[in-house]
Amino acid sequence: MQTSIVEIKPLVVKVSEKTDWTFVEVETSDGITGYGEATIFGQGDRISESIPSIAQSLIGKSESAIGSMVSETSEERERLPRAVVSAIEQANWDIRGKRDGKPVYDLLGGATNKQIPLYANINRRTTDRSVDGFAASARDAIEAGFNMIKIAPFDGLQPDMGSEGDDLFVTGMQRIEESCAAVGDDVQVMVDCHWRLNISQAKELIREAAALDLYWVECPFPEDPNDCYDLTLLRDLKDSLGVRLAGAEMGINYEYFEKFVAAKVYDVIMPDVKYCGGIQEMLRIAELASENDIGFSPHNPSGPVCHIASLHVAAMLPNLLFLEHQFDESPLFMDLCPGSVPMIENGFSPLPGGDGFGFSL
Repeated sequence: MQTSIVEIKPLVVKVSEKTDWTFVEVETSDGITGYGEATIFGQGDRISESIPSIAQSLIGKSESAIGSMVSETSEERERLPRAVVSAIEQANWDIRGKRDGKPVYDLLGGATNKQIPLYANINRRTTDRSVDGFAASARDAIEAGFNMIKIAPFDGLQPDMGSEGDDLFVTGMQRIEESCAAVGDDVQVMVDCHWRLNISQAKELIREAAALDLYWVECPFPEDPNDCYDLTLLRDLKDSLGVRLAGAEMGINYEYFEKFVAAKVYDVIMPDVKYCGGIQEMLRIAELASENDIGFSPHNPSGPVCHIASLHVAAMLPNLLFLEHQFDESPLFMDLCPGSVPMIENGFSPLPGGDGFGFSL
């Protein structure tokens, strides 16, 4: 019996002053409900308002129309509608798994990785933004069993600031140094710049990254896949010092990543299942990375549905480095659907259980 889509609706969960998670719920004519995540921080209301117009073309259609919509919107240049499309694509996999009585990774061909290595993004749980606050938060993550952490230390900095920017940069560097000292030599630290640096600051950070043995420097400059010139200015320095650059987390289609790969500016690319077009598109991007000997580490700093979907993708990837995890921001991460998010032990997650994503609200 052919089934059709009968309803697509948003669900926004307020998590904290800084965070809301935006889920998309898709219901089919045989009574199965699937979930995807479309979170863009601070954009929950806008996403909700956009869903009726995006979903209109799918209501009453067969589920295969979702795959066609993903392909038809592959040239989309705006992240918000692409996030909605990505969430609906995730939900479709969830529906298929629930209907067939299988986890999504089995629908995709079976898991290559039975344990998924994670690193702890401590940024949103670090409410004390002092140097000591960063160090304390880093220690908490290590005590929870992680051996890799990521910090975003350059609060308030913008690439075109003057002397005020210099002060903010110095403070950010102090946060990095103290966080590294707090966790010790056996723990890898990553630094996310959130596109806040100018060229001289990025070069200084790369030199410091080599001295501190940081695992990577992420997103130093604002990104434009059609103009990677500023990033090319870092290539010789970072290669000579053995420092990795990571980025491209905002990519919304395969072509976005293809351009960064061709420019040879990133050692690691970081697609997000919420933005890139969903699960199938992320697997294509992972293959692109593998073919070009570039590291692959999915961006995943948001809610539990994205986390579960990313675990299913990560299970399939022979070239997976690690999966990001937003560490300890809110108990809602585990409590929205008790038992659906696998318990993390010593920086590893087992595969999700249940049919589809094993998630419901």
